[in-house]
Amino acid sequence: MEALWVFGYGSLIWNPGFPVAERRLARVEGYHRSFCMKSVHYRGTPERHGLVLALDALPGAVCHGLAMRAEPGQEEAVLAYLRDRELSGSGYEERHLPLQTDAGEVLGLTFVITPARPDYLRLALEAQARVIAQAVGERGPNRDYLFATAAHLAELGIPDPEMETLVQMVRAL
Repeated sequence: MEALWVFGYGSLIWNPGFPVAERRLARVEGYHRSFCMKSVHYRGTPERHGLVLALDALPGAVCHGLAMRAEPGQEEAVLAYLRDRELSGSGYEERHLPLQTDAGEVLGLTFVITPARPDYLRLALEAQARVIAQAVGERGPNRDYLFATAAHLAELGIPDPEMETLVQMVRAL
């Protein structure tokens, strides 16, 4: 099997869950990072859903993240792991998208959402902040997911003004 590249734009950046042979800063065009997917298990419950990040199509947008190459020989296992992790609900769709890196373009596995998906939810930032501040799921408070993602984006030097605004709003609540 040829090299498997995975695009991390949210928790995959700080918790890939698979052996990574190489990391590169990367960007994908035509999408943006957005808290637009309901979480009723990991970061919320059916009674009080949380929100998790999704790669949402938006003409002219660019999402900066991390391209990660799976360890050679681990591609099939990584693919199975990621499908189990990311496709367990009804939110994401698996796509292979061109990722632009400083070392050239690679085709990267990523998980995107479309408005037709049942878990798609577009809210104003104020409403997102209220949901994130209150929701708790199997993997802990929704705010911890926001804070960890924002901190790792900052460590990588990836600015995300919307994420930074959400962090401030959630901390204020």
